[in-house]
Amino acid sequence: MTADTAAPQPTEKPPLHVLLAGPRGFCAGVDRAIKIVEQAIQKFGAPVYVRHEIVHNKFVVENLEAQGAIFVEELEEVPEDAPVVFSAHGVPKSVPAEARRRNMMYLDATCPLVSKVHREAERHQEAGRHILLIGHQGHPEVIGTMGQLPEGAATIIETVEDALAVQPPPGALAFTTQTTLSVDDTAEIVATLQRRFPHLTGPGKEDICYATTNRQAAVKAIAARAGLFVVVGAPNSSNSVRLREVAERAGCPRAVMVQRGHELDPAIADGVAVVGLTAGASAPEVLVDEVLARLRQRFAVTTEEVVVAVEDITFRVPPMQRPGLR
Repeated sequence: MTADTAAPQPTEKPPLHVLLAGPRGFCAGVDRAIKIVEQAIQKFGAPVYVRHEIVHNKFVVENLEAQGAIFVEELEEVPEDAPVVFSAHGVPKSVPAEARRRNMMYLDATCPLVSKVHREAERHQEAGRHILLIGHQGHPEVIGTMGQLPEGAATIIETVEDALAVQPPPGALAFTTQTTLSVDDTAEIVATLQRRFPHLTGPGKEDICYATTNRQAAVKAIAARAGLFVVVGAPNSSNSVRLREVAERAGCPRAVMVQRGHELDPAIADGVAVVGLTAGASAPEVLVDEVLARLRQRFAVTTEEVVVAVEDITFRVPPMQRPGLR
C-alpha cells in the first residue's frame, strides 16, 4: 500500500479537564424521601401514590414509577385504601388534615430541614410576629410553609426590591427562608430587611440547608477555573437553578443545565480547556456519569475532584405501619 492509498489514521481527541464539584448530587433529605417511597412499595405493594414529584428530578420519578409509584397532583386522585406519600418539599397543614378526615394511610416525606422551617414559622406566628418569608412564589416548599400559618400571617419576599418595598403590618417581625435559595442573594435580602427593621427576629440556625450551602460553595471554588460549567438538574429544581447562577456569578463565562447526558451537545466544549461539573441535590450520580460519557465521545477527558466539604448527615426513615402512616 502506497503512502497515497494508506488508511487514514484516527484523529486524536482533544484534551478536556473536568473539575467535579464536591459535594454534589443527592442530599440526605432527597435520599430519605426516595427510600420512603421504595420501602412503602416493598411493604404494602404497588401501587403507592405520591402527591406531587417526590423530588424535582424526572429520572428519579420515572425510576419510582417503574417500581410501582403513581404520581398525582391532589389527594382526590388517590383511592382511599391506597398509601400516599407527601413530597420532600413539604405540604400545607390542610393536606394531612384531609388525609386524616378520609382515614387515608399517609407518610410524610418532608425533608426534616424543611419541617424545621415549618415549626419555626409557627413559633414566630404564635409569638405574635408577622413573618417575612424569603423564597420563590409558587415553589412547593414556599406553599408548604405558608400553609402552616393562618392567612395573612406571612409575606413572601423574593428580591431585594421586595425587601425595600414591603410594608408589613405594625408590630414585631421575623424572617424565615426557603431552604434552597442562593446563599449570597439571601444574605443581601436579609441585610436589606435588617437595615429597614432593626428588631427583625431571625432563625436560631440558618434556614438555607447544609446541602444547598455546600453545593454552592463547591461551585464557587472551581467556577473561575472553568471555561464552561455544566449543572445536572431539572429546570423546576430551585437548588439546581441556583447552582447555574452561582457558577456564572463566580467567574465562569458560560453555565448550562441539563437533565440527562444525551441533552448535552459535547461540541459546546470545543475550544474549552476546563469544564466544571456538578449536580443538584435531587440528581443522582449516575446522571453525572452520563454527562462524562457524553463528553468522552468527543474529548480525551481527565477528571479532578474538588471537595470543599464532606457530608455525613443521614435522616431516619420513619416506621411504616398501618392504619395511619405518620
